Amino acid sequence: MRYLSTRDQEHTTSSFCDILLEGLAPDGGLYLPEQYPTIGDAELNRWRDLLNEQGYAALAADVLTLFIDDIPADDLKDICARAYTTPKFSEADIVTVTPLEDGIYLGGLSHGPTAAFKDMAMQLLGELFEYELKRRHQVLNILGATSGDTGSSAEYAMRGRDGISVFMLTPRGRMTAFQQAQMFSIDDPNIVNMAVDGVFDDCQDIVKDVSRDLQFKRTWNIGAVNSINWARLMAQVVYYICCWIRLTESVDPSQRNTTNVSFAVPTGNFGDICAGHIARCMGLPIDRLIVVTNENDVLNEFFTTGVYRVRSAEQTLDTSSPSMDISKASNFERFIADLLGRDAARINDLFGKQLASQGYIDLSNDPTFATVESEYGFLSGRSTHQDRLTTIRTSWQDCGTMIDPHTADGVKVARDMKADGTVTTPIICLETALPVKFAETIKEATGRLPDTPARFHGIEDLPRHVVNVPNDTQAVKDIIVTTLTPHTQE
Repeated sequence: MRYLSTRDQEHTTSSFCDILLEGLAPDGGLYLPEQYPTIGDAELNRWRDLLNEQGYAALAADVLTLFIDDIPADDLKDICARAYTTPKFSEADIVTVTPLEDGIYLGGLSHGPTAAFKDMAMQLLGELFEYELKRRHQVLNILGATSGDTGSSAEYAMRGRDGISVFMLTPRGRMTAFQQAQMFSIDDPNIVNMAVDGVFDDCQDIVKDVSRDLQFKRTWNIGAVNSINWARLMAQVVYYICCWIRLTESVDPSQRNTTNVSFAVPTGNFGDICAGHIARCMGLPIDRLIVVTNENDVLNEFFTTGVYRVRSAEQTLDTSSPSMDISKASNFERFIADLLGRDAARINDLFGKQLASQGYIDLSNDPTFATVESEYGFLSGRSTHQDRLTTIRTSWQDCGTMIDPHTADGVKVARDMKADGTVTTPIICLETALPVKFAETIKEATGRLPDTPARFHGIEDLPRHVVNVPNDTQAVKDIIVTTLTPHTQE
């Protein structure tokens, strides 16, 4: 399996372990496999047996061998066994699927150490990084940006690991108190939190600016954990497969492998649902992939009009589902690369030039746009604060299930599409986080605070470790250099 950049017109390929440590490609593009592996009945049957008999870690190891051929299979099994285990995950099944109401299910992805779906990929990434760095006798300094959950998931996955430091950018004042506490309470010399005077997209732009400075990147061994890192998406493909297996377990065995399910996925950066797109391209029986946004609906606008128009910081709204307050979806380029037949020259023109110069790209009149739903299965919808409150309240009162605001966005759109007949197959709404991370919104919706798992008691009262920085790439670089310089002199 070889990988190439979405913008590479020379078709230069790399191995998995090379791009694992690379993050963003040197040309500014995103890495993808040369072609996606294809699966059929043999793989689906084997994976069902593995999941049922040996568990999620065994399933993950087997799926990942399709994408990784430069790590021995036995080592990969050990990596997955360390990543997906209890009590690190509070549920032995790691990923659960539970009914919410008729035709709508919840994909439980928040059983990890930070109570967010990001743990599903980040715990694996931490193991992969440590493994490969030891093989190469190298160190890695991770630079990332978070709108809420990626940061804490990355820091909990990377802290205490040999040869790894984390520099995480957050939009100052834009995360919930619980999200901030999870990150800023970490007291570890290898974890540096920076609160940027801006929104998430500003943080993300700084990460990309640093990644484009190849000299700085190489001098200071900078890597990425944001979903621009291919390994994150690869790990997420596994839970789509797991959810499909769990939902179809009660189906007649002769019909299981032709039973389609749909997924409603709250997304701002297009990472979570991009993994679903990859799973569908591989051959997993997925009917519809429903892109769900909040009021920051740049993705919903594209999937309904064909125009992808990024927003400025001033135009990015501060909402009650803050992890989706994103108006520049980093992973979107991967899907457009597939949509346009991996035309690297055109991708470079669209994302490397047009988007930067005019702030939007328009595919509304391109023949490929008509295939977004018919060939790739995409639909989209949006949700508002009032929608969120109503959905949280009814899910609690009518179904006895407490859900977080982002998951509520997904449930709201799924309900709409079920009601009007747009989607007739069962819909799995992928959970984003536990409700405890968004206590104020939960109380507004239901009149009560969500339960706090025992492992999080008192977290908001702990001392905080965070540095305020301006919205400036050089300021971030200076902190990285200042932090790392003593280590380089020892």
